[in-house]
Amino acid sequence: MKHKDYRTDEESFWAGQFGDQYISRNRDPTLQASNLAFFSRVLHRAAKVESCLEVGANIGMNLRALASLYPGQRQCAVEINHQAANELRKLLPPSRVFESSILDLDLADVIGENGCDLVFTKGVLIHINPQFLPRVYEKLFAVARRYVLLCEYYNPTPTAIEYRGHTERLYKRDFAGEMMSLYPALELVDYGFVYHRDTAFPQDDITWFLMKKRTEDTR
Repeated sequence: MKHKDYRTDEESFWAGQFGDQYISRNRDPTLQASNLAFFSRVLHRAAKVESCLEVGANIGMNLRALASLYPGQRQCAVEINHQAANELRKLLPPSRVFESSILDLDLADVIGENGCDLVFTKGVLIHINPQFLPRVYEKLFAVARRYVLLCEYYNPTPTAIEYRGHTERLYKRDFAGEMMSLYPALELVDYGFVYHRDTAFPQDDITWFLMKKRTEDTR
C-alpha cells in the first residue's frame, strides 16, 4: 500500500523496509574499488569537478569514490530512505543531505542558483515511476552547472522488468536520449557500458552517459 506521504508506490517502496534492506547489500567493500575505477573512466573527459549532487545517494558509496578522485569536492546528496540519509550525515555536512523524494524537493531552491558542476544518478531513474520522469529531468537540468551523468539500465524502448520478485519497480529506457531531446543545451560527451562479469571492476550492467550543459558562454 502506498505511504500517505508519497504519491507513488515506487517512492514508498524505497523509503520503507525494502530500502532499509538495500543498505546492507550496498556495503560490499569490493564496490568501493569498482566505483573508483568506474568514475575514473566515466569522468576522464570532464574538466575538474569541484562540486557534485547525487540524487539517490543511499549511504554514499559513489560519493566516497568521487571524494577520492577530487579531494575537497563539495558534495550534496538527495536520499529518500531515512536510515540511509542518517548514514550520509556522517559522511557529509548534514545541511547538504536532503532527506526527501526527488519529486517533492525543489532542487534549485536547496542547492542554490549556482548549482553543482556535476549532477548524477546511478541506478535511480530506473526505479522512478515513468509518469514523473520529465519532472525529474527538469530538476536535474536546472541545477547542473556543467555536467549531467546518468548511469542506468538502457533499453531503446521503455520496458518494465521484475525486480527481486516485485513488478513495476524497475524500468529500463533511453533516459539520456529523452533528456537530450527535452533539453537541446545538453550535448553528449561520452558513454559506455560496464558488465557485471567484468573480471577486474564489475558494475551492475550499467550503461552511462555523460552530457555537458552548453551555456551562452560556451556555445
